[in-house]
Amino acid sequence: MSRIRGRGTEPEKAVRSMLRRMGYKLRLNARDLPGKPDIVLPRRKTAVFVHGCFWHRHPRCKYAYTPKSRVVFWRTKFAENVERDQAVRLLLRQMGWKRVIVWECQTADGVRLRLHLRKLLRTS
Repeated sequence: MSRIRGRGTEPEKAVRSMLRRMGYKLRLNARDLPGKPDIVLPRRKTAVFVHGCFWHRHPRCKYAYTPKSRVVFWRTKFAENVERDQAVRLLLRQMGWKRVIVWECQTADGVRLRLHLRKLLRTS
């Protein structure tokens, strides 16, 4: 697990690139906000989280599998991650920020990613 990066992942780069091409001005890894969102759109007061399907348990996703060894450890770890994500979303909402979550599996196809971001940012 020591080789797992928290910033600058390929899915995050894909989302950043797409948002820039769509004309958004953005900040990265805002330390002053709860959960240190991956991307912040300050003018829209929107925090964008690019979640890995495995770590953040994307529902009904083939990448959100549970390893066969140390099952109790993994279930506990995943439950803590999901709980922390919920707490961060609540804090951001209380602060008046909109939250957008983009899942890792949604970043593979650029056309679909653009449509998905447009939809999310229109409703946020």
